[in-house]
Amino acid sequence: MKLSVVLVGCVLLVGCMTPTPRHADNICKVFQERPEWYAKARASEKRWQVPLTTQMAIMHQESKFDANARPKRTKLLGFVPWRRPSTAYGYAQALDTTWDYYKRLRGKPFASRTSFSDSIDFVGWYTHRAHVRAGIPPADTFAMYLAYHEGIGGYQRRTYRKKRWLVQVAKKVRLRAGIYDAQLRHCEARLHRRKWLGVF
Repeated sequence: MKLSVVLVGCVLLVGCMTPTPRHADNICKVFQERPEWYAKARASEKRWQVPLTTQMAIMHQESKFDANARPKRTKLLGFVPWRRPSTAYGYAQALDTTWDYYKRLRGKPFASRTSFSDSIDFVGWYTHRAHVRAGIPPADTFAMYLAYHEGIGGYQRRTYRKKRWLVQVAKKVRLRAGIYDAQLRHCEARLHRRKWLGVF
């Protein structure tokens, strides 16, 4: 009896998990697969005044839209699975401390890092703070990603200058935001129409 309950629980849990989009490199296909994400991303853009293409490009880099993404475990003695290098988790790869701060400031005690809605709001909130505190233009995806990765204080101290690999990643995120923007121009009218027709 207990085994049956556990098995049913596992099936329900798997059924509730949101699969990773099959075409993460195409924002139109992402929103076609997850139509409710478009409304959430637009709402975050409107609330925080940071382009949704910048927010989505950052999220793509951080998790590839995998709700359960985590950093890989380090290896003890080269082969024994050990601790993870950070507490980053979820769509936005937010750290425990930063996520707790976000929940407190936003008054969202039950916000979850495995929720796309909460995660895209977090990315918008964080990049908006980078704009306010560090003066980064909202559409400057390159600088926004550096601030997102290094922390706003780290960005202001220019810690990224010693990380050539990170600068290259930030360039890649900027490129993806540009690609997403071009793609969105071709499908946004259709997505917007579906939104107002109540499809999602």
